[in-house]
Amino acid sequence: MRALTQPVPADIAEPRPAPAVKRRSRGALARRINIAVSVASLPLFVLAWELVARAHIVNAVLFPPPTVVAQAMADWVRSGDFTADLLASCARVVAGFVLGSVCGVIVGVLTGRIGFFAALFGPVFQLMRPIPPVAFVPIVILWFGLAETGKVFLVFWGVFFTVWLSTHLGVQKVDRGLIRAAQMLGTPRRRMLWEIVLLGAAPTIVIGLRTAVSISFYTLVAAELAGAFSGLFYRIEIAQQNMETGQVFGGLLVLGLLSLLADRGFAALARRLVWWR
Repeated sequence: MRALTQPVPADIAEPRPAPAVKRRSRGALARRINIAVSVASLPLFVLAWELVARAHIVNAVLFPPPTVVAQAMADWVRSGDFTADLLASCARVVAGFVLGSVCGVIVGVLTGRIGFFAALFGPVFQLMRPIPPVAFVPIVILWFGLAETGKVFLVFWGVFFTVWLSTHLGVQKVDRGLIRAAQMLGTPRRRMLWEIVLLGAAPTIVIGLRTAVSISFYTLVAAELAGAFSGLFYRIEIAQQNMETGQVFGGLLVLGLLSLLADRGFAALARRLVWWR
């Protein structure tokens, strides 16, 4: 009876949390801290920017505070030019991205599947791929003048090689065993191309397409240097010539925001369409 009435040791009566539980709680706390820091980082950056510009640590004409940038953006929007510039730039990006992506995927499948096309186009593409689109601005003006075709071509140029390379590599990485098995089962060539080759290479192709989304905005700058009369970077260039640095900063922020939204939107769409990756 005495043994039954003895007090139970504390470490037995109240078991300590397992190490895994502690790690999970610490991980949850770290995630909450990271989210809070992420939410606060942008307002803190804007506040620091405003304080530095207002303190005249740097030249406020060359580095205007956010309030001046916001006022310049408001004037830009009220003038009616902002909508026209935004639509012109987006149209060039969309047209160049779609054309470059379609051609890049088609040629990438050909060079990835057929050795003859790889030998024919591979050396030429590897030579031309490193040339930045901005280097083609003088040639594009000579070829196309000031027409929209030249601007779309420059965006196309930046997108095509990125998508081609990712498609080429993705097709080459498709499991050859699956292809041989499909051939042994008598799978039609078109069905094998779609269900095995393209779907197998899709994760790599999507990576190239997502990279091309950002590249299309980089090449937009070169495109609008080729004699544009509207567009976001065209307006930035005019503002720079007039020393309207508030509008210059505002235009750069709009370009960055557009690129970010396009990248996140494409990533969300890719997760739904290429769910097996």
